[in-house]
Amino acid sequence: MQRLPSACDFGVSAGQSPHRRYVTWHHKRRLRGSPGPITHGAFLRAKQQVTVAAELLNWLTERGATLDRLSQTQLDRWRAEGPTTRAIANSFLGWAIKAQLTTTTLILPRRSDGAAPRMPALEQHSLVAEVSTGTKLTTRDRAAAILIVVFAQLAENVAALTRDQVDVQRDRVTIALGKTAIEIPPPLDEPFRELAVSSHSNTASHPASKWFFPGYAPGRHISPAQLRERLHPLFSPRAARLGTLHELTKLAPIAIIAEALGYTAQTIERHAKGAATTYAEYVASRR
Repeated sequence: MQRLPSACDFGVSAGQSPHRRYVTWHHKRRLRGSPGPITHGAFLRAKQQVTVAAELLNWLTERGATLDRLSQTQLDRWRAEGPTTRAIANSFLGWAIKAQLTTTTLILPRRSDGAAPRMPALEQHSLVAEVSTGTKLTTRDRAAAILIVVFAQLAENVAALTRDQVDVQRDRVTIALGKTAIEIPPPLDEPFRELAVSSHSNTASHPASKWFFPGYAPGRHISPAQLRERLHPLFSPRAARLGTLHELTKLAPIAIIAEALGYTAQTIERHAKGAATTYAEYVASRR
């Protein structure tokens, strides 16, 4: 299991009291309470939130202002002057309000999940047909694309897929993304069969590598950023994943989707609401 990140991992110094408290009492406690190993994606998201919080605190310090006296005007100005990623500071500010470290009347506009680009259903169907034949992708990229387009996997999870998670038998191929192994039907199973017997992972740089998608550095898997870059010429991994989740929530109950794909029920519930269906409605219809 990956060790719990320390304050030093986030670049936090002892002199940044609110910042350090945010790392200790919000992120470290939340990561410690995670039911499974801390994923690389979870660590990166936490690090990004901590980084943006530091940017806000530095901005205030440069202007002789303090967090406890942060005004709505100052907050709106800070947001307007920078990139859209400054909205990520909502995590820090929400925590600071609850901890009574800043003004409790601040308005924190939320980033709308609906604003995220989602691949339309017709475009998605065409993409599924494309990854099924694999005419525009290498075997390796085709397997990664199938995991994102068909099984709605995050690029972080695809990159960190291990060979133990993929079981290739003569009559079937299964993959363990969550608690339940999923059978990959033909022709989607073809790239996984090819990679399973390929010598790509048993080179001098990657002797008997445990990773299904080895990276360029010995002993490391491909980075999520590299994976996205390889797939972007054909499609947007994020848009495809969101489109798949949107469609899946119309076809199966939340609990089954979450268990099979390795998501939390809360995450699938959010997508289900966007697809105009909820688990409660499913239960009611069954009753």
